[in-house]
Amino acid sequence: MTAAPGPVPLTLVTGPEALLRDRAVAAAVAAVRVTDPEAEVHDLSAVGLEPGRVTGLASPSLFGGTSVIVVRDVADAAEEISDELKTVLADPGDDVVLVLVHPGGVKGKSLLDAARAAGAVVVDCKVVKWESDKVAFVQGEFKAAGRRVAPAAAVALVDALGSDLRELANACAQLVADTDGTVDRAVVERYHAGRIEVTGFKVADAAVEGRYEEALRLLRHALATGSDPVPVNAAFAMGLRTLAKVGGASRTARPDDVARDLGLAPFQVKKARGQLAGWSPDGVAAAIVAVARADEQIKGGGTDPVYALERAVTDIVAARALG
Repeated sequence: MTAAPGPVPLTLVTGPEALLRDRAVAAAVAAVRVTDPEAEVHDLSAVGLEPGRVTGLASPSLFGGTSVIVVRDVADAAEEISDELKTVLADPGDDVVLVLVHPGGVKGKSLLDAARAAGAVVVDCKVVKWESDKVAFVQGEFKAAGRRVAPAAAVALVDALGSDLRELANACAQLVADTDGTVDRAVVERYHAGRIEVTGFKVADAAVEGRYEEALRLLRHALATGSDPVPVNAAFAMGLRTLAKVGGASRTARPDDVARDLGLAPFQVKKARGQLAGWSPDGVAAAIVAVARADEQIKGGGTDPVYALERAVTDIVAARALG
């Protein structure tokens, strides 16, 4: 996600990913600062905004200079504020840069339509949802800082912190500040050992690869160090879904081509191909059913989430043996 180069009079930042929205606003302001370092920046929330405030800020100043007006939370703007913003959008003035920030969705759609009709540059801040996209995000953070991160290290960071993009970005910044040279997996594990140890992905990998005793040991360690059963079981499900997707694709196709078609990263395709040895389609289906059963038991259908997870590990390893 990148904002348009150079200052533009109207920018609409929309989408649910808060970190990317904040960065888009910062980029819009920075673009103005390039041409007018003394530009005044007014960062407002549409919630509780008094009528006439934006109109006043958009009025020509006796002292000249650019006025940057950032209005956040426009989805929750009162009707009169929304109408006022539409009026300003229609004629913002020569020295006014207006940035509207919307979290996505249909609420406040008429204002979004008005911004687009007025020629606003739209910066779409979609949720970074897939693991491959998060790995790419990590690699982009290091590249922007002039540093290199090993692919395995990027994956380890996502495993440890991937549920929150802002936390992931902060971790990248910390590693850039505190280390030198290429950041490899050993460095990530040294900084985030506890977080990595409690993820379900290591447990899932051991189970999928038929390493029963190790899977149980990792599972018990993960639970003992604070990992919640729900995301652990979700890691099982994610691993098996990837296995099923890659198993259904051509074995002779290039990993990059399969990854593009399936919405995965090439390393995920290579990893799944290595794990597929010993699995049959019926075995994968049986394992997915076992994980779905565990999910139901963990979320209230059973009395012991720990037992449900241990049973899932047992069933996954047994399902692999069907191949």
